Amino acid sequence: MPGGRRGLVAPQNTFLENIIRRSSSQPDSSFLLANAQIVDFPIVYCNESFCKISGYNRAEVMQKSCRCAFMYGELTDKETISRIEECLEGQIHDQFEILLYKKNKTPLWLLLQIAPIKNERDLVVLFLLTFRDITALKQPIETDDTKGGLSKFAKLARSVTRSRSVLVSQFSSHLPVLKDTALPTTAKQSHLAHMMSLSGDVMPQYRQEAPKTPPHILLHYCAFKAIWDWIILCLTFYTAIMVPYNVAFKNKTSEDVSLLVVDSIVDVIFFIDIVLNFHTTFVGAGGEVVSDPKVIRMNYLKSWFIIDLLSCLPYDVFNAFDHDEDGIGSLFSALKVVRLLRLGRVVRKLDRYLEYGAAMLILLLCFYMLVAHWLACIWYSIGRSDADAGVQYSWLWKLANVTQSPYSYLWSNASATPELIAGPARRTMYVTALYFTMTCMTSVGFGNVAAETDNEKIFTICMMIIAALLYATIFGHVTTIIQQMTSATAKYHDMLNNVREFMKLHEVPKALSERVMDYVVSTWAMTKGLDTDKVLNYCPKDMKADICVHLNRKVFNEHPAFSLRFRTLQTGL
Repeated sequence: MPGGRRGLVAPQNTFLENIIRRSSSQPDSSFLLANAQIVDFPIVYCNESFCKISGYNRAEVMQKSCRCAFMYGELTDKETISRIEECLEGQIHDQFEILLYKKNKTPLWLLLQIAPIKNERDLVVLFLLTFRDITALKQPIETDDTKGGLSKFAKLARSVTRSRSVLVSQFSSHLPVLKDTALPTTAKQSHLAHMMSLSGDVMPQYRQEAPKTPPHILLHYCAFKAIWDWIILCLTFYTAIMVPYNVAFKNKTSEDVSLLVVDSIVDVIFFIDIVLNFHTTFVGAGGEVVSDPKVIRMNYLKSWFIIDLLSCLPYDVFNAFDHDEDGIGSLFSALKVVRLLRLGRVVRKLDRYLEYGAAMLILLLCFYMLVAHWLACIWYSIGRSDADAGVQYSWLWKLANVTQSPYSYLWSNASATPELIAGPARRTMYVTALYFTMTCMTSVGFGNVAAETDNEKIFTICMMIIAALLYATIFGHVTTIIQQMTSATAKYHDMLNNVREFMKLHEVPKALSERVMDYVVSTWAMTKGLDTDKVLNYCPKDMKADICVHLNRKVFNEHPAFSLRFRTLQTGL
């Protein structure tokens, strides 16, 4: 599929990112994530807000039980602790008001909501514990520090706080309150989702999900966009071939009306592609898939929009209604070359294939032939210009004599210069021009077509310089690509030769030598010469663990020692 950098388009588990992003809009809300598949439900993540309200740093909280026993104190209700334990063991939604203690032993009232998070197999893999400070809604907690005498200022501050708490309590009484068992599970999910500012009716699942896009935005890697990109690529190559040909041969005869229609249809398709680019995702600087419509439009306007717009203007339609070869019509004919800017699409669409040797080889050969085609069109234009100027020893005039299709001049009263008519067929002229450019580019010139006029000689010199650089670059890459394509085979034979030489040098018995050779060959057949450890080192630890579980899945599935714990390994936690 063409499309340049693919980005993070594989299904991604964005549960944690979603929770963090949505909780950031609630500054008074904090949360913990705990592993529901391991005994004691250890904490695997806590946000900064929880660290602030508890006084513990993240390192002190991680891997402790999500029951938060480290925050219990003498006034923590035992019954509430038991209900929390039942909620965790039963994997159900519930909420509690509980008195906990900070690291400095300061008590605070928290509204605790527990939500089990399920994966795509409907298994509870995480617990989401959300905390909200409701100390202001409660009566002041009498501790040893507060039982002593207070200053008048402190008493005034407490009375103001209490008055505010009463007002908040009265306001809260008009809101629906979620009882522990009064509402069904879906209602509790909706309440918790509202508390976390989640857009859905329920909490998101812990699973891999494809990037979501608005309904009018196309994913740049979807099937429709892939097919459309291939169509655009084919039309781009058609443009790269036909535009120089049409400009050089100045097709304006009635038999070329069908070509005008085809070119107009191609222009319409490229205009539709511009519209689609305003509604297609792209890969951001960090590798993420950007689906925001405003960002997509601004990115396209700043990058390829002007070039794409200039390349899809209907120059053929403008030129068809102007028969002045020396005026506006000639200008529009020359402006057709602007369509070659569409070749930028080839770079955008095919850059992900440049890593494949065979594809790179084909692209280089196509580019080589395309340059030869462009030079052939220029070579014909130079010969035609010399012939129009009355130079009768140019290559084009000689071709007319050889093919017995001589040129003749037509004089008209409307023009002071005669018009060159007749001459060789267009196909003959193009094939001869392409033959000459190919012989020059490959340094195999036979001399039957040669540069005669000054213009032709100057162009031939420039073409030889360009061809030398192009030849060295392309076929140098071809040599490298072929070596890369055969590197695995060369490595295999080199390994076998080393093993044989080792056996001969140390006079290893024949039976043992055959066993060694069988082992080496069978190992190569299984691994194809790949270094598994080296490949795994490219991946992070969690991805490496998933790959190792997959590689050893047969052992985990069949061996009874892993029958109880393999479900935990499959969750990827």
